[in-house]
Amino acid sequence: MNLQKRTPRQATAEARPVRRAGLALAAASLLVVGGTACESDGATPAGDAAPAASASTEPGDQAASHSDTASPTSGEGDGPGKSSPDRTEKLVDGSEARITEVGEQHYVAEIVSKGAVVATLETDGHDAGLNANGMFVALTLGGDLASWMGNDHQGPGTFALEGGWKAKVTKVGELRYRAQIIGHDGVAGTLETDGHDTGLDANGVYIVLSNGGVISSHK
Repeated sequence: MNLQKRTPRQATAEARPVRRAGLALAAASLLVVGGTACESDGATPAGDAAPAASASTEPGDQAASHSDTASPTSGEGDGPGKSSPDRTEKLVDGSEARITEVGEQHYVAEIVSKGAVVATLETDGHDAGLNANGMFVALTLGGDLASWMGNDHQGPGTFALEGGWKAKVTKVGELRYRAQIIGHDGVAGTLETDGHDTGLDANGVYIVLSNGGVISSHK
């Protein structure tokens, strides 16, 4: 998802520039619905290290895995089902993401644990995110991927996020939560789950909202 840049703190934008051109924050009230396509809503992409998601409203310790240097692989075939991905990246819990570009700003990331695909993220007009039992994964329209643990809050409620953002999380239905992302100038964007977790790259701050109302951020 593209958001029109609304930097809540100038220092944040200077400290961590966006890694790709043309992906700025969108205008207020822009809506992201169902930002992920998961194999199953309760999938655990595994690694023995992934703990259960915390419901604490206090930020937890982060163990971030954020790789800018991926190992390309070669293979034949096109599309998300081709035999080899464009690259693979290790996730913070020890599993891996196999990332394939299938079109302009359209990426698929298969989360693989012990040789099995346990979840899938797909960007197709919006960023994507996943809460896998306390490991959060975000995939952007530019194909960047980040994973981390902790720093999570259980909605409903209003919570401080990384980069000076705030999130007002409300429950709007069964497995359906909405998070207004708020900066100094007001609401800059909205995340909404509709049976799927969702995610957002807010100028280098990665935000994931789960269909259970858990929100977490990382930069």
